[in-house]
Amino acid sequence: MRFLSTVLIDALLFMAISGFFPSSLYVSSVEIAVIAALVLGVLNWLVKPIIIILSLPINFLTLGLFGIVINGLMLELTSRIVGAGFQFSSFWTAMFIAILMSVVSVIIASYFDKS
Repeated sequence: MRFLSTVLIDALLFMAISGFFPSSLYVSSVEIAVIAALVLGVLNWLVKPIIIILSLPINFLTLGLFGIVINGLMLELTSRIVGAGFQFSSFWTAMFIAILMSVVSVIIASYFDKS
């Protein structure tokens, strides 16, 4: 259930961010946003833990800030897998959107945890 709610929230965030920043993130349709959210969820479940373990030394040296780079990498990898209907203008844009999505996800999760 948590996975599906995360996918739904991510799909909505992809659509909202592409509406607010059309030159930064291109999402061709709602279906592509849902597919991208599913791909991101699977990558976060399978690939991200391995990358986090492999990057522990640099994550330790940066006091956890390298996690933002990892989130940006996950979004960029999602873009490569999904294809032409889901694109970032640059890697730095993907990192900015990763920060934005993290903040909004924490706010939404804290709202639903209080209920």
